[in-house]
Amino acid sequence: MQYLLTDFLTNPGFSTNPGFLTNLGILANPGSINPGLGTVLWSALAVVLLLLQVPAIAILLSRLLQGPRRYPPLQPKAATPGLFGQVSIVVPTLNEAARITPCLTGLSRQSYEVREILVVDSRSQDGTVELVKAAQAKDPRFRVLTDDPLPPGWVGRPWALHTGFLNSSEASEWILGIDADTQPQPGLVASLVTTAVEQGYDLVSLSPRFILKDLGEFWLQPALLMTLVYRFGAAGVDAEGSERVMANGQCFLCRRSLLVSLGGYTSARSSFCDDVTLARYAAAQGAKVGFLDGAKVLQVRMYEGMAETWKEWGRSLDLKDAASVGQKWGDLGFLLAVQGLPLFACLFLGLGVLFGYTALPVQIALGINALLVAIRLGLLAAIAPSYNFSQAQASWSFWLSPLADPFAVYRIFLSSIRTPTQWRGRSYGRE
Repeated sequence: MQYLLTDFLTNPGFSTNPGFLTNLGILANPGSINPGLGTVLWSALAVVLLLLQVPAIAILLSRLLQGPRRYPPLQPKAATPGLFGQVSIVVPTLNEAARITPCLTGLSRQSYEVREILVVDSRSQDGTVELVKAAQAKDPRFRVLTDDPLPPGWVGRPWALHTGFLNSSEASEWILGIDADTQPQPGLVASLVTTAVEQGYDLVSLSPRFILKDLGEFWLQPALLMTLVYRFGAAGVDAEGSERVMANGQCFLCRRSLLVSLGGYTSARSSFCDDVTLARYAAAQGAKVGFLDGAKVLQVRMYEGMAETWKEWGRSLDLKDAASVGQKWGDLGFLLAVQGLPLFACLFLGLGVLFGYTALPVQIALGINALLVAIRLGLLAAIAPSYNFSQAQASWSFWLSPLADPFAVYRIFLSSIRTPTQWRGRSYGRE
């Protein structure tokens, strides 16, 4: 070996000599080049994968196996006299004219359980306020407020929600935050409040039905959504602890008394995932918090196209503002093991088996990664009802979304190492 290395250093052409490679045993052709060394290398790689993936799979299965016991999707319900005037709705807006009309229409179709609809605008310049005033002319429950300039340490969305809460009627038992990009269906609010009362929730939010349109959206968005399913399980499943609580601010119902005790939205004032931050803080204080399936009562068109989905949704999906450093990086490693690696691992390990490296660790690792791919395909079918395909231009790409999984995990990584400096038209002096 000493002479081989000497010749390699003194003779540049020697490194391409097949005899040199054969003696080192680094070619992958089994049966002709040091098969023992190749077997060791492939086995070592398989063992590393197993050490990373086996604990992650155990965690994943413990979450997914709770799915059959989850609370069923909410159904539209009619209001009852006991719900009269129980809810104040708060809608934060900033230049939402292009998409707020379906939201206003949906809210106007809610019944007498809604006392008032407060649209808290942050000085929109695109005609948002005019659209709300036109809705107010038909439904006096609408009212436009303009929030004060953003105080230091606050993010725009929780500040608008906090302003709406402070200006809401004290006679309302519930505060419902609704995003301007949602499309509330008839019976949403009555169903949400009735469920909260029956199940004893102090705070409950809903997962919506997503409206996607083009090929890129259908390919990327389900992969990003799957990062949430893997980390927190299906909607309707009880969280493992306050630090694992999931929430969605697009439709976020909270008892007024709880908000009062929490100081409104102040605990989430600096968070870019204020919904999860507030929900986890409430759960840590002893509140009963739920995250339920609202696909039958709430639809949402969040972003226009794949690029906007990658930029806007991707930068908050890490949920770092609501998690410890250990949880943030632990979740990222978990996602890498169960979502980011399996397709690559199946291809690579399958190639090894094809070359004749069939040691037991290689076969086990290949089987485990094939299982993960099968689970991913099964979950894709499971989340299909959470999508509205009626406006789709290329919905078939939804079924190819597992190919976007490595990119989705990479997007979570990018978000984990960055702090947003712009959000919904606002700039923040944060690095």
